[in-house]
Amino acid sequence: QVQLVESGGGLVQAGGSLRLSCAASGRTFSIYTMGWFRQAPGKEREFVAAINWKTYYLDSVKGRFTISRDNAKNTVYLQMNSLKPEDTAVYYCAATPLVASTRLADFDSWGQGTQVTVYN
Repeated sequence: QVQLVESGGGLVQAGGSLRLSCAASGRTFSIYTMGWFRQAPGKEREFVAAINWKTYYLDSVKGRFTISRDNAKNTVYLQMNSLKPEDTAVYYCAATPLVASTRLADFDSWGQGTQVTVYN
């Protein structure tokens, strides 16, 4: 497992942008598939994006969100543009040693979450 710490959440007007960061501990960061999930009040946690050598996205964020990673810095990012009120949630960074997984159950390391609130 790896230790994960998210940052970059906040309050933003609809149409605005935020960039989330997730710093990971451990020397084997590059082998992990890294993902971002989110959980809105009263809803289940859902997949948003993941990256290994490819990127994967929830359909509703395609074209607006971009996941990237810097293995030299042990960091994964989520650039969120054109934000909508329905993007409001706690965003979690997660890691899995499994290749190309986007299943929540496959991710065994989780950060504490960072709140993203989008208002009209």
